[in-house]
This record gives sequence, structure tokens and C-alpha cells, in this order.
Amino acid sequence: MSGSTPTADRAFVLGLDGVPWNLIERWTDEGELPNFAKLREEGASGTLESTRPATTPLAWPSIATGVWPDKHGIYGFQKLSSGYSHRMYTSQDRTQPALWDQLEPAAVGNVPMTYPPEEIDGSLVSGMMTPSASEDFTHPPELADELDERIPDYDISLDYPDYADRLEEFPGAVSDILADRRELMRLLMDRQDDWRLFFFVYTAPDRFQHLMWDHEKILDHYKELDEILGEVMEYTDERDADLYVVSDHGFGPIDTLVYVNHFLEKEGYLVQEDDDGTRGALASLGISRDGVMNALNRVGVSEELLVSALPRAVVDSVASQIPGDHALYDVDYEQTKAFVHDAGNVYINDTERFESGIVPPSDVPEIKEELVELFESVTEPGTDEPVLHVFDGDELFPTDENSPDLIVNGRGTYETRNSIAEEPFGDTGSTSASHRSEGIMLCRGPSIDPGSRLRGARVVDVAPTLLHGIGQPVPSNADGRVLFDAFHEDSQPSRTKVERVDVDRTIGDEAVDDDFTDVEDRLKGLGYME
Repeated sequence: MSGSTPTADRAFVLGLDGVPWNLIERWTDEGELPNFAKLREEGASGTLESTRPATTPLAWPSIATGVWPDKHGIYGFQKLSSGYSHRMYTSQDRTQPALWDQLEPAAVGNVPMTYPPEEIDGSLVSGMMTPSASEDFTHPPELADELDERIPDYDISLDYPDYADRLEEFPGAVSDILADRRELMRLLMDRQDDWRLFFFVYTAPDRFQHLMWDHEKILDHYKELDEILGEVMEYTDERDADLYVVSDHGFGPIDTLVYVNHFLEKEGYLVQEDDDGTRGALASLGISRDGVMNALNRVGVSEELLVSALPRAVVDSVASQIPGDHALYDVDYEQTKAFVHDAGNVYINDTERFESGIVPPSDVPEIKEELVELFESVTEPGTDEPVLHVFDGDELFPTDENSPDLIVNGRGTYETRNSIAEEPFGDTGSTSASHRSEGIMLCRGPSIDPGSRLRGARVVDVAPTLLHGIGQPVPSNADGRVLFDAFHEDSQPSRTKVERVDVDRTIGDEAVDDDFTDVEDRLKGLGYME
């Protein structure tokens, strides 16, 4: 073929949270998802490797920025402090510009970790981690009025714990919220037709699969997603835009929880607070932290509300006096060498990083080696099969000295938790499935090679590929690469050298003191928090 194929100058990212490649491949081959099948036939497609750990708060910022967490600054749902307290991560913690900071104007909808909303050239409705629709969650602010008029009683998310004992109602509830998200997408399409970037995420598949790993019911849900995809493909065709359909991670069944802090305590690396003094007196009266917080929540007082009204140190001091099995509050840090926080983030309690650290920095490498050996020795009961993946934090996150020292995640059907438990393993409760590392990437547009296969794609490759594909420079510090396999050999992106540009981002210095109780409850209902 001579000459050059047309090139797009705008791009649409359709995010489908938690969709695995194996299900898309199977159901497109079987003819169940015609629009996904068309996308595979007319575009480039393949697996998309997630972050480690493969979780929403790490992966979506990596997709949007093209860098790993050590450069974008978000390591989980909760940010750990040197004083062993934590708060929710927000958009203000992201240290790398996102695609919507580089391509203007932009329409951004329901993307996780975008609360509070940034002031961008365009329209933005924040997604997961937004406390509630009663907060300022749109830019410009008046967009909230338009949204309320078009979608009355718009919800940020379902109250997932409510459905644990009535799963028969869950598919219908998810379909309802999916319909509202679709209407939000249409609202952004109507108000921001001059966009250069349209970035919209549907988190429903992740939520659905956590509580209901049933292929028949999942296929019904995916058919709804397939209809949405068909609408988006028609929309992008009319505007000669490139389309990128991506998921932040894959999914698969789980059947056993692994309490990682149990092994640290058993081997003497972690020591629990003694139940003496105030703790002992309260324990003898049957008073626990869960009981206290449940009582406060019933009268509308949450931990985050307490933190906003009182100094964090005061709240943490009081919390540490009430007995429980919390992975932070119930640890005696003056005797603890290592502990686990968030999604398998292992921290060595070194003297430079933590206020009550006891491990000299010179001893950290030796402790890490011991912990790797310990975690890799954990095996399935009755077999010699290992149940944990162990990753070195310095290798995963080389540019940030304050990153986790190790990442420990479950293998196969095992899922890690960080509660301090008496037993090493436990039941998964209402959670039937969880994350896998292999997501999806499918792209289609004027310069995309029809039917081509993407190989070795990672979440950090999405942004560089998208930018180069529409003739824009790629950030100089990007960890991702341009996936030239996606482009037709005669297209402009294939014939053009990747241009680089230096980027930076100014971080807001105002603390976000909003009440995140609803967010925490939703995360607990999905198994993300305890």
C-alpha cells in the first residue's frame, strides 16, 4: 500500500474496570459480544498487564499518566504516614500530569482517583473515592446542576454491604447504576463536543464480579457493556477519533483469605499491643474498636469526621487505647520490625522513615531477605504449593525511597488481607472473586492496523501510545512505551519518531478533610478494606 493512512487528532478512552482478557476472547469467539468482536477484527487488541499490586488506585493513574506509582505517587486507597496513621488518597496526591492535563479541551467522567475535581479545560465528573454526590464533585461546579436535572438522585456508587445477603437483587441494581453512568457519558458528549480527549470509566464490571462470579450472569452484564461499546464506536467513527478500550486489571475467583500479618507476628517481626492499662480495662468490659465505631456511626460520627474536627494525633492516640485487631492501631511499633498496610504493602519499621522505627536503615536489606524467605515459605495446607507472590518494592518503585519495601499478594484463588488474625487463613465471606494482573486493551481508529495483536502491553503504555497516535509528544519521564504494533505500517504514527516533552504538575497544598465514611463502607463491602 502506498501513501499514508489518515491520522486522528483526538482520542477516546473507554475504561472498563476489572474486565479480563480471557472472558472477552472467549465470548467474542463464541459470537456473544458482537461489538467487542468487531473491535478485535477492525482494530488492535491484546492483554494489558496491570500494576503490582493489581488494584484500581494504582492502575488507573498509571493508565492516565504513563508512569508507575513511584512517579504518580498513589500506592493504594489509604496513604500511610510516618506516625502510623492513614488517610484516603485523593487527586491532590497525584504528582504526574494526566492525559486530560495535556490534551485540551477534555471530557472526563467517573475516573477513579479524580476527587476532588481538578480545574481543567473542559468537563470533569469525579468517580470512585468521591464521598458522595452531595460534595463538589464536578468541574465546572455548575455541571452538577446539569447532571442533577438529567439524572435525578445520581449515585457515586452502590452500598455494596447491603447486597451481601440479598444477591438476587444485585444484578438489577448494577444495571440501574450502569444506565445512569451511560446517561452521564451522553451528557458529557452533549456538552463537550470540542474535546481532544474523552476519558470515561465504567467501574460496574469490577463491582459486579467481586460479589457475583457467575459466568452466566457476568455474560449478561458484559452484553450491556457491549451495547455501550457499540454506541461509543459509532460516536468515535463520526468524529474520526482513535478509540482505546482498556481495563485496569483482570479478574478471577478466590476461595481463601491469607492474613499476612499473622505470619509476621508468628515469627516475631510484628508485636501486638498488650491489653493492659486502659486497653485491658476496656477489653474486660467487652468494649472493642469496632463496637465503638459502630455506635458512633449510628449517630452520624465517623472516623473521618472526628479527624476533621480533632487533630489526627488525638484521634490516633484514642484509637490505640481501644482494643481490636487493626493492622495499624493494634501494633506495638516500639517492638515491631515489619507490618502490612493496604493491599499487601509491606513496610519495614526503619528508624529514618517511621517515628517509632526500630530497624536501622543498614539492616533493611537483611530484613527484606528474611521476609521474602518467610512469605515464599507459606504454602497451601496439605501441599507444598506457595500461596503468595512476593515483589521487591525497590525494583517495582525505584524512584521513590518511601515506597513499600515489599508487595505481597495472593496466588491463584488466595487473596491477602492485613488484619491481625489468630489463624493464617480465612473464609472470603461475600467476596467471590478478585483481581488478576491481566486486563484488556483494544484500539481502533484511522491509523490503527485492523486485526493486529498487541504483545506485552502494560498499563503505562496506554498514554504514550495514545499521545503518539494523535501526533502529540510523550512525557520525557514516561515509563511506558509506544505500542507500534497497534499502528498500520503506512500510518503517520508508524513513520514518525516519538517526540518527547518535559512535564510537571503543581500539587494542591490544601488538606482534603471531607467525610469519607461512605467510601470506606463501599470499599469494605468489596473486600478492599477491613
